[in-house]
Amino acid sequence: MKTSKRILLPAVAAVILSFVVLPTHSSASNDSSAGQWSVQVVKVDPGDANLAASFQIAIYESLIHELNNTKRFKQVLRDGDRNASAVSNLLILKTTVKKYTPGSETRRAVTTVSGATKLTVQSQLCRPDGQVILDRTINGNVRFMGSNLKATHNLARNVAKTIKQTSLPEPSLSAQPPGGSL
Repeated sequence: MKTSKRILLPAVAAVILSFVVLPTHSSASNDSSAGQWSVQVVKVDPGDANLAASFQIAIYESLIHELNNTKRFKQVLRDGDRNASAVSNLLILKTTVKKYTPGSETRRAVTTVSGATKLTVQSQLCRPDGQVILDRTINGNVRFMGSNLKATHNLARNVAKTIKQTSLPEPSLSAQPPGGSL
């Protein structure tokens, strides 16, 4: 147990530091992407899973990084960003952990059939009024070689891939009030 904590804590610190250095907003200009969605990533809800805070942070930071990489959004905002209230065409990404199996790096290294770390989450992409645009159950895991935190990266990559492949409504149309034109 102590060995895994010694490995896990520096790995978490490295993941967090790598994301602190990266920008949280995409480099798209405001003029060229007026009809493009922005997204605010809400902190990960651990649900009923016994998920360490380091894993919650790693999932959150990986989500921000992977969503920026999709180039799908004008901006990727963090939870609590004061600028979010002024952003038009904003979607909110909520992530709730449904299942978590810790796994073992040692067991994966010795035998390739056991020790997998598995994460299952419910991801919802919503408008600020609460209307759900996307609701999917998504998995992330590490089955063979690699650290337990690789499951958080794989999960975030799968969430971003799902969002990128999903057809979202046009932002300019969604800004219209119910019943007609502006």
